[in-house]
Amino acid sequence: MPNYVSKAGQMFPAPLVSEMFAKVQGRSSIAKLSAQSPIPFNGITEFVFTMDGKAQIVGESDKKEQNEADHTPVVIRPVKFMYQHRVSDEFTRASEEGKIPYLRAFADGFAKKIAEGVDIAGFHGLNPKTMLPATQIAGKNFDDVVTGNVSTYAAATIDDVIDAAIQAVVADGGVVNGIALSPTAGSDLAKIKVNGVVQYPEYRFGQNPDAFYGMKSDVNPTISMKAESAEHTDHVILGDFQNAFKWGYAANVPLEVIEYGDPDQTGRDLKAYNEVCLRSEAYVGWGILDADSFARIQA
Repeated sequence: MPNYVSKAGQMFPAPLVSEMFAKVQGRSSIAKLSAQSPIPFNGITEFVFTMDGKAQIVGESDKKEQNEADHTPVVIRPVKFMYQHRVSDEFTRASEEGKIPYLRAFADGFAKKIAEGVDIAGFHGLNPKTMLPATQIAGKNFDDVVTGNVSTYAAATIDDVIDAAIQAVVADGGVVNGIALSPTAGSDLAKIKVNGVVQYPEYRFGQNPDAFYGMKSDVNPTISMKAESAEHTDHVILGDFQNAFKWGYAANVPLEVIEYGDPDQTGRDLKAYNEVCLRSEAYVGWGILDADSFARIQA
């Protein structure tokens, strides 16, 4: 377990860091549906190979025929996410044991905000703080990349729309092992009845099942979040989250305790109000390895 030391010399207890990212797993659709692996600070490059043609049986003295193959590099570089919060300066005078409640409360808020932020950025390419497009992740999010298999949302027949989107991915040689739905999509699935029988009771009463017909499933408001100027709203994103999407975070999670100035630009000097600012940063990277392995359903 690495040290999580900030520039100010403060340290997150190692168990707390594990707890934070365990909470991210429970609140982020990206984290829930896809496999996570560590991402170094300088990034990684994933090569996606396209191999056409079939394998060949070669007999004695037979000619070995050429196959067509291509490979495309996908660069995954971490993006910095920051969250900060003010607390009373009693924090700095507390014992190590006394600081734990502050740290736990901050860790809980940090985990929720980063989890939400990763979804908003990864799905829609937006800066979570401003809900405006972020230039750092342009062309590296589902809305920008997954443009070939996009369906129109229909509340009364959303199950049929989902099935058609899945079949389009499968017809292109892909697999679907994960589905992320907006609360609207989950609610509309729960309303579908055949001969008075509810077809998808697992989504009734606002429930969030872990699986849907063998696929990992997650209902999350982040799916339908969008910039104010956006013309469309995503309600379902599905595809091969296990193999065609990679994400991870860099190991170090620094905590800085700022005691002077106005670091969050509120107009309130910290010393004047007997406050300190807790600031933490996480470096998270992701990459869509194959756009054809995903589909979006939007309104």
